[in-house]
Amino acid sequence: MDCKKNILRFCVVILLGQVSFAQENKELPNIVLINADDLGYGDLGCYGATKLQTSNIDKLAKEGRMFTDAHSASSVCTPSRYALLTGEYPVRQGNLYNPIFLKDKLVIDTEKETLASLLKKVGYTTACIGKWHLGFGTAKPVDWNKKLAPGPNELGFDYYYGVPVVNSHPPFVYVENHNVVGLTEDDPFVYGKKAKTKEIFEKMNLDDIGGADKAHALYVDEEVGIHLKDKALGWMKEQKDKPFFLYFATTNIHHPFTPAPQFVGTSGCGLYGDFVHELDWIVGEVMQTLKEMGVAENTLVIFTSDNGGMFNATGQNAWIQGHKMNGNLLGFKFDAWEGGNRIPLIAHWPSKIKGGEVSNQLICNVDMLATFAALTGQKLAKGQGQDSRNMLGVITGQTNKQIRNELLLAPKNRSHLAIRKGKWLYVGAKGGGGFTSNKQGTHGFGGPAAISFAEEFNTDIENGKIKNEAPPAQLYNLKDDISQTTNLYLKYPDVVKEMQNMLDKYK
Repeated sequence: MDCKKNILRFCVVILLGQVSFAQENKELPNIVLINADDLGYGDLGCYGATKLQTSNIDKLAKEGRMFTDAHSASSVCTPSRYALLTGEYPVRQGNLYNPIFLKDKLVIDTEKETLASLLKKVGYTTACIGKWHLGFGTAKPVDWNKKLAPGPNELGFDYYYGVPVVNSHPPFVYVENHNVVGLTEDDPFVYGKKAKTKEIFEKMNLDDIGGADKAHALYVDEEVGIHLKDKALGWMKEQKDKPFFLYFATTNIHHPFTPAPQFVGTSGCGLYGDFVHELDWIVGEVMQTLKEMGVAENTLVIFTSDNGGMFNATGQNAWIQGHKMNGNLLGFKFDAWEGGNRIPLIAHWPSKIKGGEVSNQLICNVDMLATFAALTGQKLAKGQGQDSRNMLGVITGQTNKQIRNELLLAPKNRSHLAIRKGKWLYVGAKGGGGFTSNKQGTHGFGGPAAISFAEEFNTDIENGKIKNEAPPAQLYNLKDDISQTTNLYLKYPDVVKEMQNMLDKYK
């Protein structure tokens, strides 16, 4: 009899636990994390853009909290996404500095905690829709004719649909969970064959990356943005009984700049601005869908970018027309300078975040893991998310205390690792550490030549070159000189020594 009572008591405890868990789930917010591609600090109206209009994203800022000192842990796409999902600096992952391509395997260890695996633990349904760019499988080169695993599904995402690499490089297909969409046995991928997709201005020469393959007929450049939007909205509408987490990684505004026809010619800075307009419309569609679903009040929407704006040929044309993709910041994507990694970041949560606030808190995309853990009442296991800091109070505006005082920033070249501490930014070498071609109009135009072309001023640069007498590294006071006009390396040797020591510890 006592045994039966104990069993009954045990069942009641389990049942009550399930009820309690369900109640807690209902109180958890939905989370939509929109990670735009190559969107610069100056690409939005709320951040100062005048040659284009971003009414939907500006509304997010007006109703939410906008950050002016937010950064990506890397100024390069793949390592930035690694940091965002894992809460770990990409330099810890085999010195991950550069983008990966169609032959590369998964760069995230499946034992790592990710935003998705963390949220699944407390009952979230999770999806990644859009650009992945973190590799598939365990072997190189990837066999696109077989099951693509491990991938997003093995990192906590219940569902994945999107562009597997980047929209400027092959294989120019969509992947759903573990398989290429529309792949048939009689039409396999073959490395070394040219893509049959139509040529798009600025699409990379496939020979440059050591091989190519076919583009599926389902993949049309001008339709990618809207197609991914439709997939994201469709998935959200299917979520009913559980809180959901959507990681929506848009291909806008990475080159090639291929907006849908209805957006062409709508901005004052060419295809660059037109592609931003499409992105803004996509964000508006997401917000409208949340309202129609009746969940907008209790949905945390975070809008940000993976790195700074890029100075490719289309970007250069936009610049000539008066649009500065990174505002008054020095440099561009791939650089250690602020233009490479200072990014727009807006948090919107009507029931928790007071609208119209602007924060100068130092925050990084690597902080999302610890922040989501705090949001859902979890503690990160030892060794997980070791570089992530809990920014929940900062995002909701509950605290003005500076949570993060130190930040490691990685450009394309490891020689230029940078460290931020308070007002100081230290770059461990001369130049920006990104692209260095001095030929205007090319994809790789960057460095001192691009700085001079863009009429940006820096004391180390003259006539498109680094001065011979320039110091061996760089120190800037961002509080007084956000445009990084003056290298203070020689003026503050004690600060240089301290910052170099900090950098050496990471190295």
